[in-house]
Amino acid sequence: MTLAAERELAHMGETCGCSDHDHDLVHELSRRLDALWRYDQYIANAEWRTDLRQFWCDAKALEQQAIQRLKELIATEVRNECF
Repeated sequence: MTLAAERELAHMGETCGCSDHDHDLVHELSRRLDALWRYDQYIANAEWRTDLRQFWCDAKALEQQAIQRLKELIATEVRNECF
């Protein structure tokens, strides 16, 4: 790593706004919300391809379940003042 790059990264991570596990929950929720946002387009793109449409519908449903669970876990962390 060059000296300039080392200086640029020297202080990253010194200040932490929340525990790693809470950051992980929020990051994963964000990632999954981004994916969910795209599923309706994927379903529309599959048009008459029933097998593809079903795959995207199933994937969307699984994503929605995971998002709900992540929201519940984050709420629990907040209630327990762990966040």
